[in-house]
Amino acid sequence: MSRAIAVIPGDGIGPEVVAAALPVLRAALGESGLGWRWDQLDWNSERYLREGSMMPANAFETLRGYDSIFFGAVGDPRVPDAIPVWGLVLAIRREFDQYVNLRPIRWLEGVPGTLARRGPADVDMVFVRENTEGEYSDIGHVDADVAEQTARFTRAGTERVARYAFDLARSRGKNLVSITKSNALRHSMVFWDGVVAQVATEFPDVQWRSMLVDAAAYEMVMNPGQFGVVLASNLFGDILTDLGAALQGSLGLAASGNIGGAPGTGRGPAMFEPIHGSAPTIAGKGIANPSGAIWAGAMMLEHLGEKAAADKVLRALQAALAAGHATADLGGSESTSGFGAAVLERIAG
Repeated sequence: MSRAIAVIPGDGIGPEVVAAALPVLRAALGESGLGWRWDQLDWNSERYLREGSMMPANAFETLRGYDSIFFGAVGDPRVPDAIPVWGLVLAIRREFDQYVNLRPIRWLEGVPGTLARRGPADVDMVFVRENTEGEYSDIGHVDADVAEQTARFTRAGTERVARYAFDLARSRGKNLVSITKSNALRHSMVFWDGVVAQVATEFPDVQWRSMLVDAAAYEMVMNPGQFGVVLASNLFGDILTDLGAALQGSLGLAASGNIGGAPGTGRGPAMFEPIHGSAPTIAGKGIANPSGAIWAGAMMLEHLGEKAAADKVLRALQAALAAGHATADLGGSESTSGFGAAVLERIAG
């Protein structure tokens, strides 16, 4: 089946890691990918500085013509952070109702450990982060003396992300932990707890519990093996998955998917990206770790029904790391392109 992928390399190290990942994805697809299109779109901060907007006026119409979006990173020191975030990434998530932010946290063989007395078998969890409302709702105001930011949780929005998480826990044969702070946030998080508990009744075979976000931060370090699928609101999921990346060994390893539904549902394309950001201090040096982008690409292939190719990508990534290939963030000296080549070599093998 032919597919069309919108490739948005973005800013900073985004173009570098995307360039390393794309040959790996194409090789994993083999002959089944011969009819695929990979169209690169120059929507980034350079465009904003040149034309005053991150995307063209017809951006959403353009993206609706694609099966998926493969994204690099966004952010430039010359542009206030809110402009590229709200003008590109969050705009796409909201337009296509990508209500699930899926982030696997797994310690891969060959990666130097960050936890004493722990190994790869102890870190294998998936975060399901609510992605379109919650604490990142654009509701509030600022004046000279007061700033107010309002979190917005809806029953429909909480139910659907909870149901996705419970479905995932069931399919993985894992437990589910719902992250909360209802002892202090007595409106939003009490509401969250109640809706999650109600959805849980539909999944009597899935073991689950709630955990306060501060306790979860502690337990992720002290006893990470207790987490299978982690359900979290927008803010809590954002923060805890960076901690999860530290457990993996590097932010450069972490991948994510922004998902609104299965292909063909009419919701529009999903978007897959590494979570490391644009890292402007190392941009252009060729030392960024492309593992997160490669892993995100594997997630994209699986989402598009190419599970065999996705598995091939992850096996090749794992094999390259286990063989000692590593970029600077993992204590190695491999270049971005060199590491990508090491993964690509193992696709063929």
